[in-house]
Amino acid sequence: MARIVSLGSALQDIYLIDHDDLKPTDIGDSAIFGKVLVGSKVDIDKVSYEIGGGGVNSAITFARHGHEAIFIGNIGKDLAGLAVTKTLDKEGVDASYINVLERKSTGTSIILLDSNSGERTILTCRGASNQFGNFSEEDLEMIHPDWLYVTTLGGDMDTLERFLSKARAIGAKVMFNPGVKELGNVTELMQLLKYVDILNVNKSEAAKIVPGNTLTELQYRLGNYVDTTIITDGAMGGIAGNGEEVYRFGIYEDRKVKDATGAGDAFGSGLLAHFADGKSFRSSLIFASANSTAVVSKLGANRGILTGEEALHPMPIQKI
Repeated sequence: MARIVSLGSALQDIYLIDHDDLKPTDIGDSAIFGKVLVGSKVDIDKVSYEIGGGGVNSAITFARHGHEAIFIGNIGKDLAGLAVTKTLDKEGVDASYINVLERKSTGTSIILLDSNSGERTILTCRGASNQFGNFSEEDLEMIHPDWLYVTTLGGDMDTLERFLSKARAIGAKVMFNPGVKELGNVTELMQLLKYVDILNVNKSEAAKIVPGNTLTELQYRLGNYVDTTIITDGAMGGIAGNGEEVYRFGIYEDRKVKDATGAGDAFGSGLLAHFADGKSFRSSLIFASANSTAVVSKLGANRGILTGEEALHPMPIQKI
């Protein structure tokens, strides 16, 4: 068992689910929910209230895997914030380092979901989860974690630098899954990679950090900055290397996607949860893929998260 801190966002996800009014309509290379007209009233089939956010989703993965999971994030003083803390308590996540912001609402996403295709559009008011400067890296001194798992901090590079450098100073390892705003500031992002032990990105994100067209090129070049890199490529699987081994892997299972929300969080945190348990790099990649598949097979970003006790079947994975 390891002690793992998840640093990131907490959100309430409100799903509006329908089978016909939210049916996607193709327009060129894109699609819209074409039957939702301005000024109209639309009857939907179901509403579901879930809890999500990158920090929360990853913390739940670690807790279900049997690790000592701690979440650091912001919520508002409202019913959504209460739902976040209740969920974390139920999952066995230490929520004592959460900051409650008096003048901010808890981050909320409205997710329009087509129940037939699993396609979705997410409308997000980040609220308290859009603020990170109030986080104190001194919390890491008190917790003294084995790992710090970081999802996007909305491009707050100063807070990222404070936490990543503190983790290095106290001997904690770091896994980082940057978001759009961090990737929009590549120069500063590159400076932070010296603190990172495992970097998890998708193919298009990797191409924003280093030049390259193929997964092999991107993995090789990222390996010059971070010892362990994972680059995913949707239904094509991905590539991962740790300085000694490089694996090309496919998807765990071709299963119908019910809701893709949280798939990336499930993959990254699933890999670390298994790896921090002393499992091999190869085995951790398989579990990460299985965890992601399980999550997209259920509604919500974390209902399907695995425990690590499940019997897993083989999947396409090859050492190169």
